Amino acid sequence: MTSKQDLQLDGNHSDLASLLQLRHPAQELNIYSRQYSRSVLLGQQRTSQRGRGMEFEEVRQYQAGDDVRTIDWRVTARTQVPHTKLFREERERPVLLVCDLRPNMYFGSQVRFKSVQLANLAAQLAWAAIHHKDRVGGLVFNAKTQHDIRPARSKHRVMELLHTLCEDPAQDLQQDSISIADILLDSRRVARPGSAVFILSDFHDFDEAAHHQLHCLARHIDVSCIKISDPLESQLSKLHGLSISDGKQRSQLSNEQALRDFEQRQINSAQLLEQACKKSAVELLHCQTNNNPIAFLKERFSQKIKRRGKNG
Repeated sequence: MTSKQDLQLDGNHSDLASLLQLRHPAQELNIYSRQYSRSVLLGQQRTSQRGRGMEFEEVRQYQAGDDVRTIDWRVTARTQVPHTKLFREERERPVLLVCDLRPNMYFGSQVRFKSVQLANLAAQLAWAAIHHKDRVGGLVFNAKTQHDIRPARSKHRVMELLHTLCEDPAQDLQQDSISIADILLDSRRVARPGSAVFILSDFHDFDEAAHHQLHCLARHIDVSCIKISDPLESQLSKLHGLSISDGKQRSQLSNEQALRDFEQRQINSAQLLEQACKKSAVELLHCQTNNNPIAFLKERFSQKIKRRGKNG
């Protein structure tokens, strides 16, 4: 298997070749929904609908209207009462990856940029979805525009997503005109009931408007939020004389009040995000730039971990 040493998962720019290689560790991930799928297309996710599907569920007494082809003749002969087999249908679950690549994500103090960590995680989730024969698509946002990648059961669709994640952001590193609330609102437009939506962002501007949009999105969608942060962001007020650079210019952070204000905004948005996810039953995962992206997802979505279903 490809080791982390063989992959260029670090730095300030996502590497397409390494994102392609992430399809190997992604095969160990099981990202199936905590809720039963509502999609009407066949796939590998189980639904609570009963019919002639792929997976046997139980035997019960025959009732008027049951398909005679499902009669269990062995149980019927043993009990002298007609019994029929019930099956749980397997259906696909569209997976939508909502990727926030606004200017705040192009920052990192350890190992890699937040944008690079996002690409590493999104690539694995996309490959895992394709491996489980789900449709996969994405919404990729930068400062002023977005890229819509409609869900499809196709490696070409994954490639389209990866190419978008690897695009040069230089021309887009300007003040945001798209908020996290806008991103969530547009996710509601694209995602269909029964979909699984993974939102990858630092959520730096999460506010009450975003809280409302997240709540509305989670009503009929299986939502998971992956918050990507850098260790330095929570320690700025404790550092003095810190220099930052965009690769061309260098500045020194010397305004202590501004640093304290920034840190407090980070705390406020983080607390609101925690409350919103808890209220809406949304799974919230925290990933930092110095976390191994392969180990991070493997720990949460290992094939050996059985995630609890809607009724259990």
